Amino acid sequence: MKMQDKKTVILGASTNPERYAYLAAEMLAERKIPFVPVGIKKGEVFGQQILDLKEKPLIPDVHTVTLYLGPQNQKEWYDYILSLQPKRIIFNPGTENPEFYGLAKSHGIEVCRACNLVLLSSGQF
Repeated sequence: MKMQDKKTVILGASTNPERYAYLAAEMLAERKIPFVPVGIKKGEVFGQQILDLKEKPLIPDVHTVTLYLGPQNQKEWYDYILSLQPKRIIFNPGTENPEFYGLAKSHGIEVCRACNLVLLSSGQF
């Protein structure tokens, strides 16, 4: 699969350059991997408008959801994330959630406990 086919939803997107979600957007943009930033704060990252998580935007053809929401903030979004029908969910450090792992796997979604930035920089994305 080509990188261009790995459309990635950044859940917990941020315009703050010190946030890992921002760095993920930057690395995806540099590698020409399509991404859709979704978060609770408005703004733009690398030419992409941050979609409002509260509106649960419909996003077609999602390959990967990379999570930047802590486990305590994930539960209300389980159904939404599953509705995107991603092939995999990357649980970045600090987002680990065994309950959600099980739910995702029961929907045939690959669960990846890893750092998105490391996956991208090491060519394992």
